[in-house]
Amino acid sequence: MLELYHHGSSVCAAKVRMVLSEKELDWNGHYIDILKGEQFDPKYLKLNPKAVVPTLIHDGDIIRESTVICEYLDHAFPVIPLRPAPPLEAARMRVWTKFIDEVIHPSCAVITFTCSHRFSMPPEEIEGFLNKTPDAGLRQRKHEWFELGFQGPDFIKSVKAYDKLLADMETMLSDQEWLAGASFSLADIGVIPYVNRLAMLNMLDPWQPDRPLVSRWFDRMKARASFEPAINEYLPESLANALRTNGAASWPEVEKVLLA
Repeated sequence: MLELYHHGSSVCAAKVRMVLSEKELDWNGHYIDILKGEQFDPKYLKLNPKAVVPTLIHDGDIIRESTVICEYLDHAFPVIPLRPAPPLEAARMRVWTKFIDEVIHPSCAVITFTCSHRFSMPPEEIEGFLNKTPDAGLRQRKHEWFELGFQGPDFIKSVKAYDKLLADMETMLSDQEWLAGASFSLADIGVIPYVNRLAMLNMLDPWQPDRPLVSRWFDRMKARASFEPAINEYLPESLANALRTNGAASWPEVEKVLLA
């Protein structure tokens, strides 16, 4: 049995849900509302001491870290493989997922908090929410995201990192159909939620009007049967509205960084 602890707006959880959908696997879900702090519940912390989602349980065994979970599922359930067979393409797939984990995921968190979440959270709840973050360094950085906002160094760095992602995608897609090569793979799945986050924030179209290959790739992603259940099915409408509204209002600040 597969059990997934997840949240509707989590880009990491979306990756895993997409793998489960692509591989046509049955699973039971446990919804953890990370915006209400449910990830800090002592019972959940026993499953995931980092207080993050997703967490996968397979026949009683716990698997953490979304990229690891995705590769685990592809190993454990080899039907409908999502890793390219050619060794070079498999290596390219892992370069993409490594870049996402190390650079784009933290950048996505900064942009999402700075452009939307800090405007939606009641001021009297912010301090308590931030102080529950177990990692002291991340806790301090989150405080800076709320306090410094668009002037924070993390925000500027994150916008530039995201722009590099889109530029690299445009280059790679100029001579191949998928990010890792000739087949749809975990590379595409790994990137999809992060590009979609810009769309959720009403920023994708104005961000990259001169990158048609990225736009075509994203249109193909949205057309896949796995997209809707992985990306949109678990996203509360109130949260979707907040992301759209706050993101649109924040776009001029993002544009300032891109034009600087």
